[in-house]
Amino acid sequence: MQFNKIIGALALMGLAGTAAAQETVVKIGHSGPLSGAQAFAGKDNENGVRLAIEELNAKPITVGGKKVKFELMSEDDQADPKAGVGAAQKLVDSGVKYIVGPYNSGVTIPASRVYNDGGALVATVASNPKITEQGYKGLFRVNASDTQLGSKMALYAAKELKLKTVAVIDDRTAFGQGVAEEFKKQAKVSGLNVVGHEFTTDKAADFTSILTNLKAKKVEAIFLGGYAPQGAPMARQMKQLGLNAKLLGGDTICSAEMGKLGGDAVGENVLCAQGGAILDKAAAGPAFKDRYKKRFNQDPDVYAASFYDGMMMFAEAMKKANTIDAAKVGEEIAKGSYKGVAGTYAFDEKGNMKSSPVTVFTFKGGQPVPLTSY
Repeated sequence: MQFNKIIGALALMGLAGTAAAQETVVKIGHSGPLSGAQAFAGKDNENGVRLAIEELNAKPITVGGKKVKFELMSEDDQADPKAGVGAAQKLVDSGVKYIVGPYNSGVTIPASRVYNDGGALVATVASNPKITEQGYKGLFRVNASDTQLGSKMALYAAKELKLKTVAVIDDRTAFGQGVAEEFKKQAKVSGLNVVGHEFTTDKAADFTSILTNLKAKKVEAIFLGGYAPQGAPMARQMKQLGLNAKLLGGDTICSAEMGKLGGDAVGENVLCAQGGAILDKAAAGPAFKDRYKKRFNQDPDVYAASFYDGMMMFAEAMKKANTIDAAKVGEEIAKGSYKGVAGTYAFDEKGNMKSSPVTVFTFKGGQPVPLTSY
């Protein structure tokens, strides 16, 4: 009897071994600010990747005759270039070949070299045009670039808001400088008078002297190249100074965090441009929002859907290429097209989306509300 039990146990172990042999584990890396002032964005992005992985693992895809199990490895890059390079090296050293992130342009520019040297594919929302000018074949921007975000906000200011006099403030980060310069360039082409370009940092909280200077110039709007932790106090200080100008920005202030930190100083006076179509009007948008809220007990923020799409795009390309080899999967992504929640992902030779709509938002009740997409 004991002998039979041993034989049975060995047989079960053999079956388990066979099952394991029929499963391929693929590590997925995520890099983002999981601590500090931008942690709300990093965690939201991570949730987007996590939701995609959980859904894929629940109904496993088959590649090369084996079911694929995805495992998430998430690193806190602190929105800091040095920390981002360290996070990239850690992920590459761990054998990760698929990265969804980073979030910040200042992190993505140096980290993308590490990923490229490690043979990893990258799907990032970071918007600085320099990112895709580096010539890395495995890097794909799953979002609009600064060129699109900054220029379309300037077009909206000129054509829809009918503004005449504007100023620019940038936080000297790769993102802030890039999007501010693109806004300024298009503003001048559209006939706006840019009467000032001021500078701050992504750690600053007091903008009184800058705003006092711009108030004296009678600006009708200020474009901020920066993030919500700076945008919110800036809006409050504009209100305190009686500076009745619009506060404009890119995707990084299109967040519920902006309303949360800014309180009643953030309303229809704040407008921002975000890559992608209006999620509520996208075919798969409402269902995605419902699944996200059910899983994480909160609404998705700015780029959860894009990070979700980036992960799903990787998985779909693996299926089409019938391999998990990153180089071959990258070739499939480069030549193909993937329809996701936030958009359709088809790329030019540099890794930029061929078509990326931009949506302009304002704020109501502390929440970003879409106005129009173009």
